Amino acid sequence: MNGQKDNYPKSAEAFTEAEKILPGGVNSPVRAFGGVDTDPLFIERAVGSKVYDIDGNEYIDYVGSWGPMILGHAHPKVIEAIGAAVSRGTSFGAPTLAETSLAQKIIAAFSSIEKVRLVSSGTEAVMAAVRLARAYTKKDLIIKMAGCYHGHSDSLLVAVGSGLAEAGRPSSAGVPDSIAELTIVIPYNDIDAAETAFQKHKGKIAAVIVEPVAANMGVVPPIDGYLGALRSLCDAEDALLIFDEVITGFRLAPGGAQELFGVKADITCLGKIVGGGLPAAAFGGRADIMDMLAPVGAVYQAGTLSGNPIATAAANATLNMLAKGNCYQKLESISAGLEAGLANAAKDAGVAVTINRVGSIMSCFFTPHQLRPSRTLESVEKAGFLCGAIGAGVRNFADVQSTNIKQFKRFFAEMLRRGIYLAPSAYEAMFVSLAHTQQDIEKTIEAAKESFRKAEGEK
Repeated sequence: MNGQKDNYPKSAEAFTEAEKILPGGVNSPVRAFGGVDTDPLFIERAVGSKVYDIDGNEYIDYVGSWGPMILGHAHPKVIEAIGAAVSRGTSFGAPTLAETSLAQKIIAAFSSIEKVRLVSSGTEAVMAAVRLARAYTKKDLIIKMAGCYHGHSDSLLVAVGSGLAEAGRPSSAGVPDSIAELTIVIPYNDIDAAETAFQKHKGKIAAVIVEPVAANMGVVPPIDGYLGALRSLCDAEDALLIFDEVITGFRLAPGGAQELFGVKADITCLGKIVGGGLPAAAFGGRADIMDMLAPVGAVYQAGTLSGNPIATAAANATLNMLAKGNCYQKLESISAGLEAGLANAAKDAGVAVTINRVGSIMSCFFTPHQLRPSRTLESVEKAGFLCGAIGAGVRNFADVQSTNIKQFKRFFAEMLRRGIYLAPSAYEAMFVSLAHTQQDIEKTIEAAKESFRKAEGEK
């Protein structure tokens, strides 16, 4: 971004210092802003729908710590719960009542979960879920979808091959080929590819793992019937279906995407919102599967900070707030207004975009794929609220990769200058929170009008 050091001098200086002692200057790669060719902002504080950088600039935040902040930043009830927990101690390495309370809330929300284990991160939850699936089925191979990110464990950090059902290749140095080859990578939203994979590896598939709504390649909803077809395939082939609901759990509905689409997983992985903004995650499923975990069963998994009392306090407070009133209807209304405003702004600027949205997560792809007709989902109606862009033209990672990166980078820079903080990557989601006001939405749309006009020239 031109003028970065002039506009954000303290952040620029802080990043220069951080690069001397942190690899790339950050503790998670996307924070380096490499996807937008600039230096990152250093955030000093956040409250409600706003974040503030160390230069004193205010931004309307649509990153939301990459999803957890569904109530907004520094919600008073969450801060109060954290403060009370801290006063009693920060870590015990022993059971607490708060752990049981959180587990009860998760089980009440997800009809597919009978028992749950708390862990510290989404990566850890998914890693343990895959190990559990392999032990339960006594099989080794895992099917995942191209573009779906399930954390950085070796088995799932793989890239797609050139065919429809090929063994994965490592997408990171340090991952042995022999481990990557245990993961079969196929396109998202392609049930034919899933059938092909099961046929090619007959009797060897332990599980299919999928984001029921893909949100790590940008937001890509499942086409009508896709999740149900995966469920049927797994049942027919004695494989487990793992839903990675690290992003969608408690985000799209109290029971996540499973409630929204009416398809149950055998194992569900949760994170982000389930930690209330603190490092916490969980995985759960049927009792007969979960009881294979130590100390009851032979599948070992442990963690010193699992069920940390501060994290469980924040989590319980967050889920208590989400259980009140019409939170999800409000999120739908706010998000629908933002989607419509962005779409109109892009159209007026002459920019070809496709906006995919499901509930309060959305992505604006700079690509001319058009929406395709889709039948109304009964599960959506049953849930009592709507979700946008079901059956969108951007249906898989190949479609996502057709986005105009130059246009996105210009759009990002222009929005940032106008006080709108978006994820610094064309392949990430926007997160709307309950703290976003109508004034926030209107300001965002106004900023988008001029930003789209600036981006239109980047072709």
